[in-house]
Amino acid sequence: QVQLVESGGGLVQAGGSLRLSCTASGNIVRLNAMGWYRQAPGKARTLVATITTRGITNYADSVKGRSTISRDNAKNTVFLQMHSLKPEDTAVYYCTVVDFVTRTYWGQGTQVTVSS
Repeated sequence: QVQLVESGGGLVQAGGSLRLSCTASGNIVRLNAMGWYRQAPGKARTLVATITTRGITNYADSVKGRSTISRDNAKNTVFLQMHSLKPEDTAVYYCTVVDFVTRTYWGQGTQVTVSS
């Protein structure tokens, strides 16, 4: 089993910035893709950004140019730096990782609220 612990969420004004972190622990052999999804109230969970072990990134169009995903493989940690935040970025943000046998794990989520 792999456990994920997210941090960095909170309340921020529109135009502000936040940095989310997620650290994996437990029975880790190797983590493949790591990423972030988000779920706004009453809406489905959607992709925010992903990053492979080689650092290849993918972003949702809604955050492209305003967000940067990165990872520290030595610390099994993935980060999401978000700038120019908008009220529509308000959501619970979930960390996700895929291990070497393609099992997917999810964190408990961290709330990000952007006030207008």
